[in-house]
Amino acid sequence: MGVIFDNMDLWGVALRNTLILFVAGGLLALVLGIIVGAMRVSPVPIARAVGTVYVNLIRNTPLTLVFFFFIFGYPQLGLPKLDTTVLAILAIGIYSATYVAEVLRAGINTVPVGQAEAARAIGLPFGQVMTLIVLPQAFRSVVPPMMSVFIALLKNTTVAAGFSVLDLGAVRSYLSERGENALVVLLWVAVIFVALVLLLSWAQRALENKWRIAR
Repeated sequence: MGVIFDNMDLWGVALRNTLILFVAGGLLALVLGIIVGAMRVSPVPIARAVGTVYVNLIRNTPLTLVFFFFIFGYPQLGLPKLDTTVLAILAIGIYSATYVAEVLRAGINTVPVGQAEAARAIGLPFGQVMTLIVLPQAFRSVVPPMMSVFIALLKNTTVAAGFSVLDLGAVRSYLSERGENALVVLLWVAVIFVALVLLLSWAQRALENKWRIAR
C-alpha cells in the first residue's frame, strides 16, 4: 500500500485526469453519437451520406492517429489554442462517437417502423419523431452494448498518456522516477480500472432493471 499512500499527489492527479477524460469524452461521444446516429437513419440523402462518411472514416482510423491529429495537427491550423487535456477529450470523444452512433442505429432499427409512420402521420417532423418516439425506445434496447462502448472509452483514456497527459496510463513512468516498482504500480492501475469497470457494470444492471420495469 506504500506505493499508493506515499504518492497520493500523483495518484490523485492521475485519477482525476482519467475521470475528466472519461466523463467529458463520454458526454461528447454521446451527444455527437446521437446526432450522427440520427443522420444515419435520416430520410435526407445528404445527411445519411455525411453520417456514413464520418463513421467509416473515423472508426477505421486508429485512435492513436486521431490523437496525433489533435495534439500535433490542431495547433497548426491557426485555431484558438487549447490545453492538451481538452484536445485529448476531443480526440477520444469524436472517436468514440462513431461507436455510439452505430450502437444507436442498431437500436433504432429495433423500433417498429409503424410507430414512426404513425408519428409522421399526425404531423410530427423528423426531429420530434426521433426524440419523442424512436430514441427513448432505442436507448432501452441498447443499454448493454452502449455500456460496452463506454467501458472501452474508459480504457482508451490510457492512450492520452502517450501525449503528455498525466492519467492512470502515465502514472507508472512518473512513479518509476521516484524509485517505485513498476510492476506494483501497474497492478494498482489494473485494480483501479477493474473497480471503475465494475461500477459501470453496476450502472448498466441498474438501468436495465429500471427500464425493464418501465416497459
